[in-house]
Amino acid sequence: MLTIRKENFRDDEINVILDGLVPENHLVRKIENAIDFSFIYDKVKDLYSPLGAPSIDPVVLIKIVLIQYLFGIPSMRQTIREIEVNVAYRWFLGYSLTEKIPHFSTFNKNYERRFKNTDLFESIFKEILARATKCGFVDSSNIYIDSTHIKASANKKKYTKVEVDIQAKHYQEKLEKEINEDRLKHGKSPLCEVKNEEVKKKEKIESNTDKDSGMFFKNEKEKCFAYLAHTACDNNNFILDFHITSGNIHDSVAFSDLYQKIKNNSKQHTTAIAIDAGYITPYICKTLLDDGIIPAIPYKRPLTKKGFFKKYDYVYDEYYDCYICPNNKILKYSTTNRDGYREYKSNPSDCKSCEHLNICTNSKNKQKLVTRHIWQNYLEEADHLRHKPYVKKVYSKRKETIERVFADAKEKHGMRYTKLRGLSKIEMEVSLIFSCMNLKKLANWMWKDTSNNLRLTPIFSILSLKIFIKKKIAILYKLKMAILSTI
Repeated sequence: MLTIRKENFRDDEINVILDGLVPENHLVRKIENAIDFSFIYDKVKDLYSPLGAPSIDPVVLIKIVLIQYLFGIPSMRQTIREIEVNVAYRWFLGYSLTEKIPHFSTFNKNYERRFKNTDLFESIFKEILARATKCGFVDSSNIYIDSTHIKASANKKKYTKVEVDIQAKHYQEKLEKEINEDRLKHGKSPLCEVKNEEVKKKEKIESNTDKDSGMFFKNEKEKCFAYLAHTACDNNNFILDFHITSGNIHDSVAFSDLYQKIKNNSKQHTTAIAIDAGYITPYICKTLLDDGIIPAIPYKRPLTKKGFFKKYDYVYDEYYDCYICPNNKILKYSTTNRDGYREYKSNPSDCKSCEHLNICTNSKNKQKLVTRHIWQNYLEEADHLRHKPYVKKVYSKRKETIERVFADAKEKHGMRYTKLRGLSKIEMEVSLIFSCMNLKKLANWMWKDTSNNLRLTPIFSILSLKIFIKKKIAILYKLKMAILSTI
């Protein structure tokens, strides 16, 4: 039956309670019950002057930007429009139906004047994670580390090529010490110190628009200026920490900063850390194994020319410290270079008459060179452990944990690209996105946990009490009517 609505209540005046218009299971209600945002006042009290006009509540400012990233709203301008017409958002901010919402430029002005170069957003991230840890939701017995790129707001065709110094590895001092010890052990003199004029340089592509970003390209993916979010999560997909770099920084280079953050903040013993092939380096394997952590790594294909012998075809003899080639010839130790690799070289006279020369080496002097890092035994131990059932199980969970975190961040929270420029602003944005993701999970889990903890017995007793009260009221009403009828 066709029904045509003739009533129009647009101009009606009604008295309503804002709290009654927000559904009980709405996300903002769950968040409000999960965490008290009053800790923000202590973080920002020194950023405000005691004089001047009253400011907008800093908690309101933070909640506005949380709404933006919680619900994946693309811009602050659109976020304010949504808040103006959304009852739940107004309730979350503590604003009435008629109260004016702050201008969309307010947060940006406060960021530039107050919050920039502070640890406010990092503190918010840590406070939410601490709350989740206190509730017992964080399980860092296994940790999953990987990186994902965030497209920068920069034209990939507008750039300048500049020469920069190759930065020394942060563990260079430790590496050089062990290199010199290894050289002395083999009867070689220690390496000379590198002079400033001898520092190697490399060519770098620098964006004209966003100089902090870096040219990112990987396999078949399109080249673009981007940032990298190096991230660690636990078994339950709670983000433990992150480290932001430009898009041209290799995963293995950024690992140490992220690992140090996790190590300093973690209160639970970690059994294994699952890392991708990009993190398989001697130093990373040594660092994890020295700390009693199992590196859960994948198989890494040898980077050898097609049709040539692979490195594993050359057998290392630990007792005599030499390599044996597929033709049973010995490659003797030659030196230990500045990068920490021992060099083992064959006898050219043996190679000239070898039938396997064409699939062994292309060197002009007919000499085969095989290198072995001074920390190679840590790599071999990690490769041995990857065959263990437990390590296989941990590594297989990467697709359910860290990969899922990146998928949700990009699809639901707008981390696929950024409209902001500069490393500090990207760090702020990623801090808020990851804070929202942890907050969302914390709020939902607390709500479910509360619902599941309600036992049936109290529910039935409450229902019985309600029925009993209703019956008593009915009896009293009948008695009252009987008395009134007799008067």
